[in-house]
Amino acid sequence: MAEAIQKKLKVEVEKYTQMQKDVSKSVSTRQKLETQLAENNIVKEELDLLDTTNTVYKLIGPVLVKQDLDEAKATVTKRLEYINGEIQRYETLLKDLEKKSDQHRELLSGLQQEFQKAQGMAVGKV
Repeated sequence: MAEAIQKKLKVEVEKYTQMQKDVSKSVSTRQKLETQLAENNIVKEELDLLDTTNTVYKLIGPVLVKQDLDEAKATVTKRLEYINGEIQRYETLLKDLEKKSDQHRELLSGLQQEFQKAQGMAVGKV
């Protein structure tokens, strides 16, 4: 009986470890999005300082291409909306993963207790 519990415990620990990797990966991605958000907010602030007499260039590969100011502002605004949406999505994902992680931790705790009881019974029989 202890061996069966041990096998199940091992499988659940592997699942838990994978879940923790997923959480770590999601946190990393969210941090990258936060960085992109900050950078794009700075770009938006800089574009808001300009008027129609200023020239805006966009880097496309190794070439600077002249771009309309309104088009540049619209592009940055859309990018900010997208990044904010992605951040919200990852926050929801992280909350869900942490909830599942807590449930899994409780399951592991229960299995460990079961395993210890089974080991205790096996030792008592010997």
